[in-house]
Amino acid sequence: MAIVVNRKKCDACGECVGFCPFGAIEIKDGCALVDGACRICGACLGACGQGALVLIDDVREAADRGAWGGILVFGEMSEGRLHPVVRELIGKALELAGGARQDAGSGIDSRGGEWIEAGGGARQYAGSDVGVVLIGDDTGTAARELLGYGVSRVYTYEHEAFRWFKADAFAAAFSDVIGHARPGAVLVGATSIGRSLAPRVSTRLRTGLTADCTGLELTEEGDLVQIRPAFGGNIMARIITPGSRPQFATVRYRVMDAAPEAAPRGEIIKMAVTAAMTKSGIEIVSAEKRPPSENISEAEVLVVGGKGLKSKEDLEMVKALAEKLNGGYAVTRPLVEAGWAPQSRQIGLSGRTVKPKLLMAFGVSGAVQFTAAMRDSECIFAVNSDAGAPIMDIAHYSVVGDLYEILPGLLEA
Repeated sequence: MAIVVNRKKCDACGECVGFCPFGAIEIKDGCALVDGACRICGACLGACGQGALVLIDDVREAADRGAWGGILVFGEMSEGRLHPVVRELIGKALELAGGARQDAGSGIDSRGGEWIEAGGGARQYAGSDVGVVLIGDDTGTAARELLGYGVSRVYTYEHEAFRWFKADAFAAAFSDVIGHARPGAVLVGATSIGRSLAPRVSTRLRTGLTADCTGLELTEEGDLVQIRPAFGGNIMARIITPGSRPQFATVRYRVMDAAPEAAPRGEIIKMAVTAAMTKSGIEIVSAEKRPPSENISEAEVLVVGGKGLKSKEDLEMVKALAEKLNGGYAVTRPLVEAGWAPQSRQIGLSGRTVKPKLLMAFGVSGAVQFTAAMRDSECIFAVNSDAGAPIMDIAHYSVVGDLYEILPGLLEA
């Protein structure tokens, strides 16, 4: 899709220049020119009295839904180890596949599957419609581990060129496996790698992509409902792409339940790696390990400070309590914007999603942008002077009071 100029109709009047909110139009060589800053908003189209500006798009036929089936997960790895988000994506994929199995005619489970005992009386769906793709220089250990989570197939692309993440090379291999497996839906973790890779692959396939999903469902027709916050977190959008296959989504870490261990039943399929896949415009000159840093998404205990804190120095009480509880500290967005803490410590839609066993919130009001990223915590303890604060509605234990009285008391205790 693009906005182009019909040079035969353009009289270089310049009327369209002022209508572009992105400054993407200029008059050059006696004709309007639309450059790469264009966001295809369409504001300029009605401004041209000559009809010289035209929106063009190739007509795309609706996908043959019957030719696509199953769910494919991108198995992100680092030094041969799986990122924890992969297990969460598998858990959700198996859940969706199980629902499709019970819902005859949904189309997602077009390749069959069965329920198995997963231990403890629980049952898990081990459908032949859930696959994972691994791209790396050593995939063997990770591939065998994945079979223990109930997936049916693990596709591996193994080559020295895949030792480090190169977006163009990984996109080529990822696109290749989608062409072979033809999954109805593709799930990718919303990590730094996933956010770089997924748009490239979905663009190659000319299919839609919903980023940073916090929930996934299936319609009766087998369409993937991709749920994500929108308009600053004020609504939860439910997005479907019924005319496109595969349905592409990136999913936030720590918002889904990880797949339980199951008896291995699947197979490992070694895919052919071609020279075209390994060719890359990116050259790795050197690589250094970053010093280990605490990731609040991994913390089992979190103590959170909100805008109820009066000064940056008061945040030290939050840090002290976190240390006494062998946990980590976190903050809300106003404290990051004030420069009191780095963005890596922020909980929220523009920060990190967390799911600790215990979360203690002090002076946190509980705006939807914050609660959407922490409401699945096992136990939430909140202190706020306002009994009507939204955080009090989702907290398991709430204390109405002054944090400057309660927090020091907890530290002393």
